[in-house]
Amino acid sequence: MKNAVVLFSGGLDSSTCLAIAKSQGYRAYALSFRYGQRHEVELDAARRVAKHLGAAGHLILDVPLGKIGGSALTAEIDVPKDRDVSVMEDEIPVTYVPARNTVFLSLALAWAEVLPSADIFIGVNALDYSGYPDCRPEFVAAFENMANLAIKEAVEGRLKMKIHAPLMHWDKARIIQEGMKLGVDYGLTHSCYDPSEDGLACGRCDSCLLRKKGFEEAGVEDPTGYC
Repeated sequence: MKNAVVLFSGGLDSSTCLAIAKSQGYRAYALSFRYGQRHEVELDAARRVAKHLGAAGHLILDVPLGKIGGSALTAEIDVPKDRDVSVMEDEIPVTYVPARNTVFLSLALAWAEVLPSADIFIGVNALDYSGYPDCRPEFVAAFENMANLAIKEAVEGRLKMKIHAPLMHWDKARIIQEGMKLGVDYGLTHSCYDPSEDGLACGRCDSCLLRKKGFEEAGVEDPTGYC
């Protein structure tokens, strides 16, 4: 059984990605981050789902991107609400966290080299998403190329790094349907950008609206607790 590092927020996409990695025979290690996001509820969900899906290990790193700011997820900037899903890809929204996936993948690469593992999974997708530049296939391909130039184990020929993005061309409905087949309990996950103090999803941010749309199109009851 080969090791894999899975970038893991405890949300819908990353939870499905972890389940896929395990279904493909990997010993999956979940990697989450306390990066200055608005509420600890995201990491609570990550802990629950990692345990539920049987991750081989779950590492939470402190990466204080909130000190840099520039995002509604890490600074005192209002989270957009009630936007039409059809216009979400027209611009990069203020919920974009500068260089977040680049930073997270770099730390996943470091852990992968130590485990060792040649495989990193990330739950980005280019459909039903909020227009982030670091969720595109061009970004994933470029990072994979860089990864094989960056670490000792790859340069010396012992590892050939592969960045897996199995959800890249799936919409939310397909992601949910696949996750259900693999036993993901979406009631344990969290996706909201602006949850209440007691952890309930707002139901109005881009992430909540895309999540609602996904469950509706998948024909699956949405187990999310909304305000």
